[in-house]
Amino acid sequence: MPRLHATTFLLFVLSGFCGLVYQIVWLRLAFAAFGIVTPVLSILLSAFMAGLALGSWLGGRLAGRLVAGGAGRAAVAYGLVEWGIALGAVVVPWVFGLGEQALLAAGEASSAGYLLPSAAWLAGAILPFATLMGATFPLMMGFLRARAPGDERTFSWLYLGNVIGAMLGAAATAAVLIECLGFRSTLLVAAAGNVAIGLLAFGLARQAAPTPAGNGTAVPRQVDRTALPTGFAPRTRVALLFATGFTSMAMEVAWTRAFTPVLWTTIYAFAGVLTTYLFATWLGSFFYRRHLRQGTTIDGRAMLALLFVASLLPLVLNDPRLHQSVPVVLASIVPISALLGYLTPQLIDEHARGEPGRAGTAYAVNVFGCILGPLFAGYLVLPALGVQWTLLACAAVYPAFLALAHTTTRTPAVRILATLGLLLAAAGTFVVRTHEDPAAYAGATGDAKVEVRRDHVASVVAYVADEPRDGPAKDRMRMLVNGVGITHLTPLTKVMAHLPLVLREAPPESTLVICFGMGTTFRSLATWGGRVTAVELVPSVAASFGFYHADADAVLARPGSRIVIDDGRRFLKRTAEKFDLITLDPPPPVEAAGSSLLYSREFYEVVKARLSPTGVLQQWFPGGEAAISQAAVNTVAQAFPHVLVYRSFETPEGAKEYGIHLLAAMWPIAPPTIERALAKMPPAAVTDLLEWVPPGITHEQAWHYILKMKVDLASELPANRALGITDDRPFNEYFLLRRRLFGPGSFLENTLPR
Repeated sequence: MPRLHATTFLLFVLSGFCGLVYQIVWLRLAFAAFGIVTPVLSILLSAFMAGLALGSWLGGRLAGRLVAGGAGRAAVAYGLVEWGIALGAVVVPWVFGLGEQALLAAGEASSAGYLLPSAAWLAGAILPFATLMGATFPLMMGFLRARAPGDERTFSWLYLGNVIGAMLGAAATAAVLIECLGFRSTLLVAAAGNVAIGLLAFGLARQAAPTPAGNGTAVPRQVDRTALPTGFAPRTRVALLFATGFTSMAMEVAWTRAFTPVLWTTIYAFAGVLTTYLFATWLGSFFYRRHLRQGTTIDGRAMLALLFVASLLPLVLNDPRLHQSVPVVLASIVPISALLGYLTPQLIDEHARGEPGRAGTAYAVNVFGCILGPLFAGYLVLPALGVQWTLLACAAVYPAFLALAHTTTRTPAVRILATLGLLLAAAGTFVVRTHEDPAAYAGATGDAKVEVRRDHVASVVAYVADEPRDGPAKDRMRMLVNGVGITHLTPLTKVMAHLPLVLREAPPESTLVICFGMGTTFRSLATWGGRVTAVELVPSVAASFGFYHADADAVLARPGSRIVIDDGRRFLKRTAEKFDLITLDPPPPVEAAGSSLLYSREFYEVVKARLSPTGVLQQWFPGGEAAISQAAVNTVAQAFPHVLVYRSFETPEGAKEYGIHLLAAMWPIAPPTIERALAKMPPAAVTDLLEWVPPGITHEQAWHYILKMKVDLASELPANRALGITDDRPFNEYFLLRRRLFGPGSFLENTLPR
């Protein structure tokens, strides 16, 4: 029997590995199809958990019937389920693509007309395969129970293996698989793993001795369920399973927003949090299994007191005034994750006593909480109250259970932990600051002008720094999205509008800026006349326009000016309008998923379809790793036959070079002269260009500084012409192996077709 347990343990390690591969890749593909917004994360997590709950419940009922005819039947069913999961590698991306196209006519990304059907489509794509994943636990439990009727702790054993595999899958997917293989091939690797698991399960079925009918469902009850090691009554136990699932997933969504200023928005940040969470969960499950063997599991009241303290640590330890440390951020979630990893299998083991049906029901209750938690956080509490109160609300659940639970007498340790939790809650309420708190930006004098806005996508802080006091307000204005500095008022964002427009013979009839920022480029485009459209994903970013520009209302009131709240790429796909200029400045960092989708070969194909016959693309790249810069330039150069490159700068003297402007078109564009630039610009555009330059610099001098920054395209191209960025192989987004092991020029750079 030890050999059988070892085999099933390894099966669940591999199954957990494959499951996290799917979750990470499907999330990234969902962002590409439906927008990089918090609701997509919330819906995907909820749909994933809904499937696990449904599958656990259905699998529990099916397992009892199957083992009545022999243990092997449950193993065969388990193998078939794993084969069904493998189909998700192909089906889910295909359904996402269908949904993206079908919902183009559903309106702006922030509208209920789009959010509701996109949520339904995303959930519908994932739910069948997540349901199959949820069925794996009770089916294998049924097999083990039929083979070893006296073992009442099979759930925690399989849960431990699954968590180990999930942890390895999260780390390997982000750090190795996608960078080496791309999204599609990574999914096929996971599918191959599921197929292998199915084959091994069929082998177990052949080795299983037939079980006489009826023996698979009758296990003697030797323990009274009203007197269990945790001390919880059955109803309390079920309620706590729901509550722990609810709070854990709600906190995970809140952590995503809270930790962004430190971890940024790279895939490695997400994978780091997920891997840490899973490692700590494994640690908790490991110690639970050890304590179970020793007969010394933690009392329920003590566990609630520990959870109360641990749930507050991610809030209290990560005040932005204290540090910007990645290790501290990751370490702060270890205690709560480990405790939940201990408590969840403990509660389910005690509730089920090895019976698959009861285990499936208990696990389904826990997962049902996991379904509602992200929705509660992403759609209700985070937009209304922010990170601080979301985390405080989640933490308050544990002392509530502590007060209501009818358990053993209160020990001094429980009293001490409860008191510590109350002190941490008070600190979290009255002392701790988050990146959403206006007081965090008051500085030394405390009189900074700050506006904080929150919505279902992000938290946006617009403020004027109070130091240095001797600088003009323009130079002290900042914008933070989820705590990350996005942009500031700078002349180079005006150049993004004026430089490409002087290439054209006629004034523009229609222009488009993707990524609104502070609205500077949008405002500059308005000085040229014609229709001006800005596309911005975050509603609160667009709502901050007036904070930075006193004439914002006047700009928006002019005929033809509009701001659309949508994903820029999606907007281009759903509009029929042709633009004389499409200009964009993707959000930082360049390694973020949002940037990948605006630097890829597929994006430029969409752009070309929306440019007028004499239209121009202006793509700004902020600089950074040379290989990524070369990949970005090469991707543009392979998409457009005519490309000009200009270095950008922060000051007219060119003292601080900062990124490059890429100008691309399907028609022969030529570098403009100073005389041409002077002749083409309307008077309002001239005034706009000179608005922030030092006094005494003329229009002619300004263009001299801009045009002298031209560089040869060839100097910006890589030696390897296959180096580029595609939707399937986002070279900028996945870089760990390249930077740490292989270096430039490796096989990892072969992303574009030659």
